Amino acid sequence: MQIASRPFFRATALAALAACSLGSAQAQTAQVYGLADVSVGSFKESGGKRTEQVASGRMATSYLGFRATEDLGGGLQAIVTLEHFMRMDSGEAGRFAGDAFWSRNANVGLRGSFGLIRLGRIGTPFFVNTLSYNPFLDSFGFSPAIRTIYQGGIGKLAGDSGWNNAVGYSTPRLGAFTGHVLVSAGEGAGEGPNVGGSLQYAGGALAVGLAAQKVQTAFSAGEETAWQLGASYDFGPVKVFGQVGRIEEDDTRTGSAVAAGSDTRDRTLQAGFSLPVGAVGKVLASYGEAKTTGARDSKRSFTTLAYDHQLSKRTDVYAVVMFDKLKGQDRAATTALGVRHNF
Repeated sequence: MQIASRPFFRATALAALAACSLGSAQAQTAQVYGLADVSVGSFKESGGKRTEQVASGRMATSYLGFRATEDLGGGLQAIVTLEHFMRMDSGEAGRFAGDAFWSRNANVGLRGSFGLIRLGRIGTPFFVNTLSYNPFLDSFGFSPAIRTIYQGGIGKLAGDSGWNNAVGYSTPRLGAFTGHVLVSAGEGAGEGPNVGGSLQYAGGALAVGLAAQKVQTAFSAGEETAWQLGASYDFGPVKVFGQVGRIEEDDTRTGSAVAAGSDTRDRTLQAGFSLPVGAVGKVLASYGEAKTTGARDSKRSFTTLAYDHQLSKRTDVYAVVMFDKLKGQDRAATTALGVRHNF
């Protein structure tokens, strides 16, 4: 009996362990994902020198991500997100030298019927609104909307596309509406607190988003406020996009490192469209400009035309031409070919 029972108990124990392992697998999941984007071309900014480059992340910033979720029961989930930017052309970490390792996202949160609460480094509602209503999405190399607001060279928006030491809340979907609020604590010298939010509507072919933020950091000229209204409409054959916004720099905050009288006002706008070509291609076009008044008088505009071709659900190739015009400088043209893979 003892000899016969040992295999029985051994099999029973193994079955129990397998059941526990299966239960854990169902309760918790982990995912590795990311995006790799590399282009080759001739690049020139208005007022700058022409260079031939193999460039990473011009159509979409390359990154590697890790996400873990756990089902806590009662419709409650725990979520951890870690996302790291990388430069595919050189193998270096970050978007640029000195960029934090987990600069895309580094947060933990809880999701339930109440919505989503996150703590850590989080992408701002203003950045999400900017990429949502232009045909080039989050392209820091070719999107006129991103270039004029985050890399315009005449009044770059303060606070980056993500904030450290932040608390974020997103509502559940309320009919066709969703809302987002983000607050960043003032933990560093001369920083914060920063606050931002957005309200988005998505009903059928029409989508509309309104975002605003107030940033107080040593990076900005004292105190900066910004707002943006964006919209898109899908007509079927063509999808159109539009954005208008304003960025105001106020140097009156005590302790500002910026000299008095440096207040500026930046007006931004963007219009574009996406046109399908067959089943796997599309033409993208966008025009964007930023005009600065006040302590500085300047204007910069970008016009981008591209063809994007899907080789599969995860891989596409693209061709881009972009024109850049800075007030007082000659118009510059950039041409590039690239490949992008999502995994």
